[in-house]
Amino acid sequence: MTVEKSVRVCEKGHKYYKNSECQSCPTCDKENKPKRGSLSKLSSPASNVLVHEGIDTLQELSKFTKKEVLKIHGIGPASLPILRALLEAEGLSFKE
Repeated sequence: MTVEKSVRVCEKGHKYYKNSECQSCPTCDKENKPKRGSLSKLSSPASNVLVHEGIDTLQELSKFTKKEVLKIHGIGPASLPILRALLEAEGLSFKE
């Protein structure tokens, strides 16, 4: 089953095409991606969704379980090893 892409316009006026219900604007994602710090090592969608959820530091991330993080739209299994490594580098881990 192929879903047709539709043109969308974000609140800042950027035009982009999406074939899913995700409302994330790729241009805004790039603009909002952390330039430095641990979360800058993640993909733009993953880091942006964490910041949107109020998780902008590793200390904040460590308050969540892996299951809770995976429930966040935009975070997939491929992000977990990166997040785990970032947490471990700071002596932190996901909540048990």
